[in-house]
Amino acid sequence: MDLRSQADQLPEQPGVYLFHDASGTVLYVGKARSLRHRVKSYFLESRWQDAKTGSLVREISDLEYIVVDNEREALALENNLIKRHKPKFNVLLRDDKTYPYIRYTGFEKYPRIYVTRRLKKDGSAYFGPYFPASLAYRLVHLIHRHFLVPSCTVDLSRRHPRPCLQYYIHRCLGPCVEGLVADERYAEAARDVRVFLEGRRSDLTASLRQRMERASAAERYEEAASYRDLLRTLGEMEERQKIAAAEGDDTDVLAWHAEPPQVAVNLFHMRGGRVVDRRDFYWEDLEEFDPAEFLPSLLKQLYLEASYLPRYIHIPADFEERSLIEEVLGDRAGHRVQILVPQRGQKHAFLELVEKNARHSFQLRFRVLRPNAKATAEALQSVLGMAEAPRRIECFDISHTQGADTVASMVVWEDGRMKKSDYRKFIIRGHAMPEGPEKSRGLLRDDFASMREAVERRYARLQAESRPLPNLILIDGGLGQLHAAAQALEKLDIINQPVASIAKKEEILYVLGSENEPIALDHHSPVLHLIQQIRDETHRFAVTFHRLRRSRARLRTALTDIPGVGEKTAQRLLRRFGSIARLRQLSVEQLAGELTRAQAERVYEALRTSPPQQRPVG
Repeated sequence: MDLRSQADQLPEQPGVYLFHDASGTVLYVGKARSLRHRVKSYFLESRWQDAKTGSLVREISDLEYIVVDNEREALALENNLIKRHKPKFNVLLRDDKTYPYIRYTGFEKYPRIYVTRRLKKDGSAYFGPYFPASLAYRLVHLIHRHFLVPSCTVDLSRRHPRPCLQYYIHRCLGPCVEGLVADERYAEAARDVRVFLEGRRSDLTASLRQRMERASAAERYEEAASYRDLLRTLGEMEERQKIAAAEGDDTDVLAWHAEPPQVAVNLFHMRGGRVVDRRDFYWEDLEEFDPAEFLPSLLKQLYLEASYLPRYIHIPADFEERSLIEEVLGDRAGHRVQILVPQRGQKHAFLELVEKNARHSFQLRFRVLRPNAKATAEALQSVLGMAEAPRRIECFDISHTQGADTVASMVVWEDGRMKKSDYRKFIIRGHAMPEGPEKSRGLLRDDFASMREAVERRYARLQAESRPLPNLILIDGGLGQLHAAAQALEKLDIINQPVASIAKKEEILYVLGSENEPIALDHHSPVLHLIQQIRDETHRFAVTFHRLRRSRARLRTALTDIPGVGEKTAQRLLRRFGSIARLRQLSVEQLAGELTRAQAERVYEALRTSPPQQRPVG
């Protein structure tokens, strides 16, 4: 039975249809009020004039359908199937931002909090998502400052000789060191944090007030003052929230700029009458851009599974399914959600402003305009979950030739540019490489040991000179190299130091403490470009140093291994002629100008039988 005949047999009921190619891959997922009428329409010759429909029909080999009770069920099912199959002919949401959660590790003896963008079944409690994304970081900072519960990566299952900087600046109670805080005091602070994150502010306020009064009655005035300050902070937060809630209704404003096949969309979020955040979306392969199809697909993927829905969504154009989507979103939100197309006044002016920003985003993305260093550093802070935007980054790489002449390099990025005066080279002094069948595995182990040695030597020196650590340590490599660097820092009692690595080829970022949440950045991302720039400069510096060192070693060895040529004679030849390549070009007569005739003949013959140069690994 051909496809037209199959379409004729479909029921005239609501449902979802799936088009498959010859290999069974889903090409397109759609919903319909009447499956038969919608699917038959694809096989009308008049619709083949549309490039997208014509291309789709030519690839369809089979169709599948699912009948549901009503359009609302079809809407939800269509959205789920698009997310599952990611069909190439559907408009797929490519988001550059996922909003963060706060993770509370209640399963630990000493619970901690982290900002994370992934939820896992690990016994932790997750709060959020926080909107805008910076809110999660501000709340965690507030918790550090007032509740003294940390976000560190320190192993708290064992004791450490001294606490990290966070304890000394009063951002942590110091559970990592025995005797700094009683278990009961830490447990109390952790309970307060959980009540705070759960939004039970009145319960927390009442509990803090009781503890303040008890401490005051017992003349523990310093403790009472800390409870008083915390109560004051909570009171100020409540007042700010009340003011913001009274200022206006929540609205999302969406607009785009399209030059097919490239499209940029901006989504502005207004909360309490103020713009609190924006999101950018990009497409590179939309050969046909039809707002009537593009807009409902985007809205469904954005809002059908969102944890929070605004009261108003402003868009630049109307579409057929608007009332249905409003109804479904209103049911999910528990309040009316209106999708509006502003035509005049302040709302229309703001929509035009969002369109202007979408044009700028398009330029920035597809015209390769370079964002400023500050914006990139702030984006890096958000991606890695750092407490502050990095001002200084130090990056390490290892280079060697099959384990020989191993060196390490460190380059520095500071305030938006590479700082060459702070670059450092390390001659690795570790153990010799294993021989025989173990050699290939030994190369990997040697890389890790070399990374440990370079990192340890660098930061032991900084400690000895009482100089500050960088905001971020970046490692060229994967998890093995990252953990090797972490071991070196732990040996120096440097804890809670931001460390990340970038794996070769895959270009995946690993952050120490969140290794099971690798970060794969979009290949257009300025953050990825910055990290690649630093990583590539580190690699170049390491390989250049390795080649120079190997070349000098080969020159000295090649000459001093010749009978009758000692160290002083070799040095004299190197000073006079500079390189092995130049020496190979000389005749016996030319060499005899610096050596005896017998020496010149031996050097001449030896240099022509020396082995070819090997390529360094790094």
